[in-house]
Amino acid sequence: MADAKVIPFDDDRSRRRSAPRGGRPGGDGAVPLPAQGHGPAQGRGTSPDASGARALHDGQEGHGAFGQGEEDPGRAGDGAAGGWERRLAGGLAFLRRRVTGEYEVDDFGYDAELTDEVLMALLRPLYEKYFRVEVKGIENIPAEGGALIVANHSGTVPLDALMMQVAVHDTHPAGRHLRLLAADLVFRLPVVNEIARKLGHTLACAEDAAELLGRGELVGVMPEGFKGIGKPFGERYKLQRFGRGGFVSTALRARAPIVPCSVVGAEEIYPMIGNARTVARLLGLPYFPVTPTFPWLGPLGALPLPTKWTIQFGQPIPTDGYAPEAADDPMLMFNLTDQVREEIQHTLYKLLVRRRSIFF
Repeated sequence: MADAKVIPFDDDRSRRRSAPRGGRPGGDGAVPLPAQGHGPAQGRGTSPDASGARALHDGQEGHGAFGQGEEDPGRAGDGAAGGWERRLAGGLAFLRRRVTGEYEVDDFGYDAELTDEVLMALLRPLYEKYFRVEVKGIENIPAEGGALIVANHSGTVPLDALMMQVAVHDTHPAGRHLRLLAADLVFRLPVVNEIARKLGHTLACAEDAAELLGRGELVGVMPEGFKGIGKPFGERYKLQRFGRGGFVSTALRARAPIVPCSVVGAEEIYPMIGNARTVARLLGLPYFPVTPTFPWLGPLGALPLPTKWTIQFGQPIPTDGYAPEAADDPMLMFNLTDQVREEIQHTLYKLLVRRRSIFF
């Protein structure tokens, strides 16, 4: 079986996206979603409305039938009950829309409602409680318009990409969504393919990246690819090669700023001490990790270690000051690529020096 390959992000040739399932136009009633905006996230939970708050307040005031200074026991829980009723009604309405197909996806397969209501909610405990992610420099991500976020890649299993997506969504004042570029292996795996599309991920090719940036989206890319995520534990936090600068060329053509991002903590979740290459070839994988716990402990060994994470977004590097033909200048692309890589590497070293412990 052939080894898994990464779609070259440097390649400008046209790539045909696979049609999204469960939300394609004309398929099951789903309506194509227009270009995703970048305002506050919609639908992330519900809060008690003003009437519920007033009812609870009135009950505490005690000016009803029980006389002044007394509290009506029948009204004390009205606010809380109303909140639960609204949540239940919202949940039932959500299920009805999923069953009847009355939801929207864009032409990449991105399902904003499912992402906000379900997928982010599933990832959030891992983000908040397990890895206890600390986010720095979120103000460096623009409040509107397209931007390319470039990050280091590590961890054997690409949880760093998902945690970065939650970090942007939950901590940015505008509640922006990060659209990640992924290798074609992601879209060949059953179930994973569907979830990735629903989360807004797409192929790591120049065509898709340029289209998303043109729509004003935040686009995330990890240029190290499998070289970064599958490197041995002894090479942790040492950035691998960033390719030929395809992401810089795309940002220059879109005139979108480049935001360096450094992730500390992901390297230690699966300390990769070996690579079973024969097994990897048989399974068609780029590598088959051997860690202190996997495969020796079976499924239990697949649990990531609960390390403490820090995600820092650096100062954006503007690209709108360059001439249109700058995207074809190989020396400029090399210099900008090296600048982004050095910025990420330098920030990683600073964060590691300040880190007290892997787990705290």
